Amino acid sequence: METLTIGKAAQRGGVKPETMRYYERVGLLKPSMRTEAGYRIYTDEDVERLRFIRKAQELGFALEEIRGLLGLRINNEAECSEVKAYAQHKIADIDEKMASLSRMRSVLADLVEMCEAECKPASPASDCPILAAMKTSEPDGTERRSE
Repeated sequence: METLTIGKAAQRGGVKPETMRYYERVGLLKPSMRTEAGYRIYTDEDVERLRFIRKAQELGFALEEIRGLLGLRINNEAECSEVKAYAQHKIADIDEKMASLSRMRSVLADLVEMCEAECKPASPASDCPILAAMKTSEPDGTERRSE
């Protein structure tokens, strides 16, 4: 079994040593062993775990979700359906974020059109309908009602 320093393990895992130290602090990774001088020593299994964490993050999973997935990964009694449930929940989160981004884009596009229609070149920014809308709009883009 080859042992690796934190630098080599980080390089092979596609992360920085600082990231590995952070994963250790939050309990996602622990060095396989330490030298007599206290240096961290890692194995290929640790590198595989790093790659798993990195890939799960790329797919949008939060560290707590990754912790759960890692638990399922090593649990011999865990079922595929449990992993599938994590993925389905993440898909729902992504769909919600995409819908929110779509709403934001639509509101901004409408504001840009309004600006193009109402603003003359060299108009002062204080007259900009985009800034006015940000001052008077609710977070969902609807107009705030005067009471």
